[in-house]
Amino acid sequence: MNIHEYQAKDIFRKYGIPIPPGEVATTPEEAEKIARKFGTTVVIKAQVHAGGRGKAGGVKLAKTPEEARSIAAQILKLVIKGLPVRKVLVTPAADIASEAFVRKAGSRGGEDSAAALSGVRRERWIPR
Repeated sequence: MNIHEYQAKDIFRKYGIPIPPGEVATTPEEAEKIARKFGTTVVIKAQVHAGGRGKAGGVKLAKTPEEARSIAAQILKLVIKGLPVRKVLVTPAADIASEAFVRKAGSRGGEDSAAALSGVRRERWIPR
């Protein structure tokens, strides 16, 4: 099953897992409004079912609501790995000391595998 980042965060919230705030925008004007509401530097993140969003220009910082509108306009024009970006997640920027990514995969043979990595290396290391 493929779900977008914002959908995964909604599921985590539903089960009481603390997740930073964030809202989805489908237009640059919506992104600006959300950024204004947060009142701080935000991250504009393309919502597509593909890895490598950052390297493709789909994840950027915006220091002002006007910059959020401009960046969202750019990101909403992108096609990442053949997928058009139709939504962006706008979330307050955070100082990140470290990043972890956990993926659990099951197989029809009953064997499960899990991996935890950080950074973009994970996308080429974890078997699919």
